[in-house]
Amino acid sequence: MSSGSYTGSYTPQPGAAPLGRMLRAQTGLETRMLLRNGEQLLLTVIIPSVLLVLFSSVDIVSTTGPGARVDFLAPGLLALAVMSTAFTGQAIATGFERRYGVLKRLGASPLPRWALMTAKTGSVLVTEVLQVALLSGIALALGWHPHGNPVAVAALLLLGTAAFSGLGLLMAGTLRAEATLAAANLVFILLLLAGGVLVPLAKFPGAVRPVLEALPISAMSDGLRSVLQQGSGMPWADLGVLAVWAVVALAAAARWFRWE
Repeated sequence: MSSGSYTGSYTPQPGAAPLGRMLRAQTGLETRMLLRNGEQLLLTVIIPSVLLVLFSSVDIVSTTGPGARVDFLAPGLLALAVMSTAFTGQAIATGFERRYGVLKRLGASPLPRWALMTAKTGSVLVTEVLQVALLSGIALALGWHPHGNPVAVAALLLLGTAAFSGLGLLMAGTLRAEATLAAANLVFILLLLAGGVLVPLAKFPGAVRPVLEALPISAMSDGLRSVLQQGSGMPWADLGVLAVWAVVALAAAARWFRWE
């Protein structure tokens, strides 16, 4: 039989896997890498948990009644957890992946570049679910009494994730890895101190308060606090601030992100 008349059967057949399978596999890989990284684990889990336990037992805000202090702190630290994962952790990890050529190689794989970014976002959301569960459990053990609409809480968390993810990817895709590392940690510390997480914005001078209130971490903290502590309805003003940050940050990241 001549070689030209024979058609073989190859198993497995060469070619890319279905997009859904590739996306699930990459999301799982990104999640495992995020959770195995000791530095990222420190930022995303340990620091918010320690702050919640420590400051719930220290009189830093003027509140009264049982559980009042943790009722104030828990929403702000949920916002901090979102920022630590979606912004700080993602910016640092993506920045070094870009430096070492990992993004360039993944960008040349059958997985589309938009799907790679979707997988990174998926890993962030999985991590945030674990963070929210852990912090909520700790807060409840400390006497937290949450109120309000879960839909409003979910909307704040999702819009906050979108805003911080956009900012993190913008930073990672435009700065050198070392600059991203320094800048992301500096921003984390500044927003922790001045974003209404641990200290009410009312304690800051009136001249700088409007600027601080426009920050995404402040909008998240204020919105979560108004729902979970005060039992308010949908915090449209805070959602509007987060939506603006999300649109601008994601558009800027899509425009200026460099893969190498």
